[in-house]
Amino acid sequence: MAVHYEMDGHVATVTLDSPGTLNALTLDDLESLASTWRAVEEDPECYVVIVTGAGPRAFCSGADLGSLIPLITGRAGAAEDPGAVLGSLDVIKRAFLKEPLSKPIVAAVNGYCVAGGLELLQATDIRLAVTDARFSLQEARWGLFPVGGSTVRLPRQIPFTRAMDILLTARMLTADEALQCGLIGRVVAPGELADAAREAADLIASNGPIAVQGIKQSVLECMGLPDAQAFEVELAIGAKVFASRDAREGPAAFMEKRTPVFRNE
Repeated sequence: MAVHYEMDGHVATVTLDSPGTLNALTLDDLESLASTWRAVEEDPECYVVIVTGAGPRAFCSGADLGSLIPLITGRAGAAEDPGAVLGSLDVIKRAFLKEPLSKPIVAAVNGYCVAGGLELLQATDIRLAVTDARFSLQEARWGLFPVGGSTVRLPRQIPFTRAMDILLTARMLTADEALQCGLIGRVVAPGELADAAREAADLIASNGPIAVQGIKQSVLECMGLPDAQAFEVELAIGAKVFASRDAREGPAAFMEKRTPVFRNE
């Protein structure tokens, strides 16, 4: 599967492109995805990312059961320390953004979002899906484990019992169910998905990029911390934003009744 990365203004679009396999992930695909995230992170002109799948049927159907999973199970089954095998597959950590991207990510879910696809979704910030999208973590159904981060992220993002329902039953959720439990934020008609995702991305890109990245950093770093400690972290991050040139430009533009010109500095 190819992973396409293209820029339009300050908005990057990352597309998982193997519609014939419902955008399933091979080991090479994980490497490509990890490299793409690194390129996005290092591009100073990129303020926000849209991630989606090619074709009308799937966002991502997870790991390729015919190639990637046998590779992992074969290594783990033959090892004295199976944990060391998974730890050595650093590409899993990088592809599924266990070290979060500093830029906001808008997910445009265009169909099936299952297994590794749903794990990738949990690394995104704003999530839109078409009305016929379907969501599932099917690892338990096949005797596997969701190593892309779901046992950590999902109970922190949606109510505990809903997370456990998804993790343990491996059942398929409709878009409406995903919306109701907070897994996604908005459901749109299939023909409206691309425009809706771009509209959200453009709104983010029009804001101060240092402020946007600081807000995302603070939310992620403060999650789970005691209030007193979290407020200290928030203050430190906020101080860096207020010290930027953009923090002076924004209020000046407001007073002068003009659109601010942010320079990401």
